[in-house]
Amino acid sequence: MDSQRLVLFFVFAFSVFLLLDAWQRDQRSPPPPSVQPASKAEQPALPSPGEKLLASQAAKPPEGSAALAAGDTVTVETDLLKAQISSVGGDLRQLEFKRHRDTEDKTKPFVLFQNRADHVYVAQSGLIGNAFPNHRTTYNARAGGYRLADGATVLEVQFEAQEADGVKVTKLYRFHRGSYLIDVSYEIRNGSAAPVRPFGYFQLLRDSKPPVGDSAMLPTYTGAAIYTDKEKFQKIAFADIDKGKATYPKNSSDGWIAMLQHYFLSAWLPSSGADREFYVRRLDGGLYAAGVIVPAGTIEPGTSSALTVPLYAGPQEQDKLDKLAPGLDLTVDYGWLTVIAVPLFWVLAWLNQWVGNWGFAIIVLTIIIKLLFYPLSEASYRSMAKMRVLAPKLQRLKEQYGSDRQRMQQAMMELYKTEKINPLGGCLPILVQIPVFIALYWVLLASVELRHAPFMLWIDDLSTPDPWFVLPILMGATMIIQTKLNPEPPDPVQAKVMKIMPVAFSVFFFFFPAGLVLYWLVNNVLSIAQQWHINRVLERANLKPSGKE
Repeated sequence: MDSQRLVLFFVFAFSVFLLLDAWQRDQRSPPPPSVQPASKAEQPALPSPGEKLLASQAAKPPEGSAALAAGDTVTVETDLLKAQISSVGGDLRQLEFKRHRDTEDKTKPFVLFQNRADHVYVAQSGLIGNAFPNHRTTYNARAGGYRLADGATVLEVQFEAQEADGVKVTKLYRFHRGSYLIDVSYEIRNGSAAPVRPFGYFQLLRDSKPPVGDSAMLPTYTGAAIYTDKEKFQKIAFADIDKGKATYPKNSSDGWIAMLQHYFLSAWLPSSGADREFYVRRLDGGLYAAGVIVPAGTIEPGTSSALTVPLYAGPQEQDKLDKLAPGLDLTVDYGWLTVIAVPLFWVLAWLNQWVGNWGFAIIVLTIIIKLLFYPLSEASYRSMAKMRVLAPKLQRLKEQYGSDRQRMQQAMMELYKTEKINPLGGCLPILVQIPVFIALYWVLLASVELRHAPFMLWIDDLSTPDPWFVLPILMGATMIIQTKLNPEPPDPVQAKVMKIMPVAFSVFFFFFPAGLVLYWLVNNVLSIAQQWHINRVLERANLKPSGKE
């Protein structure tokens, strides 16, 4: 197999890689066309703590009304967020981000949590045991709207449940300036004559509908995820939940549970050291719940206690996630080449701080990668250049032996031996660079920092395709030039494939993010310059290159 065949193999393998990702996404259960509130008869059971957390069996909570029943809405606004909280359960039912724009309409803010007929994604919580309030309980809100005051760092929103059996419960949301972290707390005062032992559950409820902009060409993961120090990071796909094949640690003293989608996530982050029980389940109406149960401890008569679990709901900003909880930065999905992709991202981010533009940062990073791999690339291009010089002799062998492929292959091997050329000389350098390319592909695809990042002129978003297809067309032109610089394969079928490949492969890039196409374009231009120089040197030396060029 010569270098041309290896290039063809690489292109084919990368195409299969993309198609396989698309196929895996298609195997997930399709989202229902419309999500309707479950009827009373279809109510899913509330979570109950398992044996490890529950020392004595508590009474099961009442069934209540519909899962997403209508109630009064409390609006909350901070410097980063606009939220809507329902009086039913104190659910966080809408959450929009001021500094992130909608995928399709950039004049509107991006909305993560929402409760619509065609899409449900909300955060819920409640207490388990006795007559404690749960996510079906109707709370009383102290005010209809809240806004973070100038100079204030914390905004607190309170919901009060009706006292039951002498126990008074207040649910609180604490929003913080400059943060997507929301503290969700329960203040429990036991006015009864006996001790109580409530458990808090905190869950994310959503359907399986992928986010707007997700496509078969560029599939991304949408689903649940969990992390514990022992088991590390695990995804829990909706399809596995449907089939009853979801495997994950049920009990732990650390870790968190989350819902992921492209660029954004939500996660419950209980403090380390406290016992917890994780759960995932499919509910009626095509909804999925992923949550955690945390004990509030024993509350003696006449005393109070508080249970707080932070909720992060925001962008996958890598410089902040690892500071919030161990392993939370792993929600940025770089695939199986994370070990290479993470350093590439940090270099790219540093370059962006230096040049002030993510597009120019990509160009500089491409040049750096090209320089680092220059010795390997030179060996590959030198092998191709030598094959190009031999092309006339190879053509004569083809004419001499005609259809006798075995004798032609033997004659070609003899020619390579005589000219001291290794036809596999360019293989290893290309193979070594493939993991770096794929890792950079994931960096450019998965980093929220590049979402809606402008480059120049007509390219105002490096995370979406070039609207005028200029970059893909230029990239296709560079691939054609590269093909001209390479030796033509002796096999006529392979020669035709190599001529068609630049056009066919360019079609893929019509759907790729402009940032990724920019990387390929710059890489191709540098490769053309390098290969042209090596071809010229070797042709002048008549296949007798000096030690240094």
